[in-house]
Amino acid sequence: MPETVFCVKLLPTNKEILMKRLCIKIAGESGSGLLSVGEMIIKSLHDLGFYVVADREYPSVIKGEPACFLINASTKPIYSLYSKIDIMLAIDRQSLEAYFRDLNDGGILVYGYERTSGLKDLMAGLSKRKVKIVHQDARTAAEKNGGNVLMSNMVLLGMFFKTLGLPYKIIKKEVEKKFFNKPHLLKIDLKCLEAGYKKVEISRHVELPKRKNKTVLLDGNKAIAIGAIRAGCRAYYAYPMSPSSSILTYMADFSAATGMLVKQVEDEISVVNMTLGSMFMGTRALCSTSGGGYDLMTETVSLSGMIECPLVVVVAQRPGPATGLPTWTAQADLNMAVYSSHGEFPRIVVAASDPSDCFSLIQHAFNLAEKYQIPVIVLTEKNICESILSVDVAGEKKIPIERGLVIGKNLKNLKNTDRYKVTASGVSLRWLPGTSEAYYFANSDEHLEDGSLTENAENVKVMYGKRMKKVGLIEKALPDAIIYGQKKGAKISFVGWGSSKKVMLDVIEDFGRRGISVNYLHYSYLCPLKISVVEKFFKENKNVFLIEGNYQGQLGNMLEEKAGVKFKGRFLKYDGRPFFTDEVERFINKNI
Repeated sequence: MPETVFCVKLLPTNKEILMKRLCIKIAGESGSGLLSVGEMIIKSLHDLGFYVVADREYPSVIKGEPACFLINASTKPIYSLYSKIDIMLAIDRQSLEAYFRDLNDGGILVYGYERTSGLKDLMAGLSKRKVKIVHQDARTAAEKNGGNVLMSNMVLLGMFFKTLGLPYKIIKKEVEKKFFNKPHLLKIDLKCLEAGYKKVEISRHVELPKRKNKTVLLDGNKAIAIGAIRAGCRAYYAYPMSPSSSILTYMADFSAATGMLVKQVEDEISVVNMTLGSMFMGTRALCSTSGGGYDLMTETVSLSGMIECPLVVVVAQRPGPATGLPTWTAQADLNMAVYSSHGEFPRIVVAASDPSDCFSLIQHAFNLAEKYQIPVIVLTEKNICESILSVDVAGEKKIPIERGLVIGKNLKNLKNTDRYKVTASGVSLRWLPGTSEAYYFANSDEHLEDGSLTENAENVKVMYGKRMKKVGLIEKALPDAIIYGQKKGAKISFVGWGSSKKVMLDVIEDFGRRGISVNYLHYSYLCPLKISVVEKFFKENKNVFLIEGNYQGQLGNMLEEKAGVKFKGRFLKYDGRPFFTDEVERFINKNI
C-alpha cells in the first residue's frame, strides 16, 4: 500500500495565501449511493468541529451520469468552495474519469475500482503530478465481509477516513445513525467500513479543531421552511420544480408538528391562486417555484398588485431559458422578478445569499407583504437552496410578526370605503372578510375606494396613483446595501447580490491576510432599488467591478442606469456553476 499523506498546500494560483481548509470531492454516478456517502462525511466533519461548506453537483438525468459532492472544511468559518481539490473519493470508474483533473498536484485519490489495468494512462498522469493513490478492490472487500457491490461504498468510506487520519468512531457513529433501522444490513456495513479503514496506512493526520463550534448544518431551502414557520406561515402550496422542491419536502415533514396545511398542487397557476386566496382570508401562506413556474404565476402576481392583497413567492433560480439546466445554478431571473406581470404596481424583490439570509429574509418578506399590501418576490439560487453550511444560530434575533391588519375594537368603526381609501402614503386599512360589518369588493378591474368597478378617467388616475405612492414609501423604509470589508480606499472592489456574498466573504478574508484590501457592496433588497450607498461607494473606491451570475449583468445595468455609475469591469458567469473562491482570486490578481 503506498504511503498516504495529506498536506494543506499553497494554492498554485496564489502561493502567498495559505488556505487552512480541506478541499474534498466525493464523486460517483447518480444513483450510486453518492448522496448517502457525502452526507455522512459532511456530518462527521461537522461533528469533529470543522466549519463545513458543501454543494452537490448532479445532472438532471436520474441515473448513470457523473455527479459529485464538493466539500470544504476548515477550523475557521468559511462560506464558499474551491473548484480545485486536495482529496478525491471516486466511487466508480466513470466519476473518476470525469473529475480526476480537479485534483491539485500533490493531492490524494481514494478509489476502489477493481480493473486497474484500464486506468494505466490516467494513473501515470496523476503520478507525474505527484498525486498519492490509495486503492483497494472495494467490491471484493465488501463481498468478503458478507456484503455486495452496493456496500463497496462502506469500504471506500472507511478508506477515506483513514487516509485523512480521522477517528474511526466518528464515521462509525454516522453509519449507525444512517442505517439504524436496518440492523442486519448495518452489521455488514460496519464490517465493510472497518475493512476499508484498517487497510489504509497513514503517516500524518489532519489537524483537528481544538474545540467544537456551536453551529448547525443547514441548507437554504430548509432555512426558508423554518423561517416561514417562525413567521407564522400556516399554509404552503407548491408544484415540485427544482431547485425549490425540497422546501415542499421540509414543509411536509414539519406539517404534523405545526398543524400547517401543505399541499402539492396540480400546476403553478393553481399554486399561486391558492396562496393568494389564503392570504386574502387571513392565513399566512407561501408558495415557491423556479423561473418556468413563476412565468405561469405572473397574472396572479398582477392581481395581488391590483387588489392590494399580500403575496409571498419564493423563486429558486436555475439557468434558462425554457428547461435550461434544471439542476444547476444561476442569478438570471432578477429582471423577471422586477419587471414581470402586466401593468404597473408596487412590489418588493429581495434576494437571499445563504441559509441565515433565507431564514431571516422570508420572515421580513411576510411582514413587508402585509404591511404594504403588495407581492414580495424572494429570490434564491440552486447554490443557496441546496448548499449546506455550518450556520451559527445562536445570534439569530427574533423577528416580530407584523400583520398590518385592523383588529379588535377598531373593526367597529370601519366603512366600506376605508379598504381602498386614498391616503398620503398609499396604504389603506385592511381587515379580513367577515370580521367587520364593513364590506368591500376585491375587484381585479380598476375600482373605487370600496372596490366597486370604475372606468372613469379621473377615478382611474387617482386610484392608480394611490397604489404607486407606496414605491417611494417602501424605498425609504428598506435597508441599504451593506459593505463588507473596509468602507473606502480598497485596492479592488465588487458589487453584487445573492450567493456572490458567500465567495466574497472568503476572498476578503484571504486577501486581507496578505495585506491586500478587498471590499464588497452587497444588495439584499433589489426592488425598489436604493442607490445612495452605491453612489458613495463608487466615489470612495476607484477600482469597482460587478460580480454577477448572468450574461447581461442585470443588477449592474440597473445601477448604471439609475445611479449613473460605471463599473471598471464585469466578472460574469453563466455556465450553471457558482463562483468558486479560487477563480475570483485569479480574477483579482489580474486586476490589481
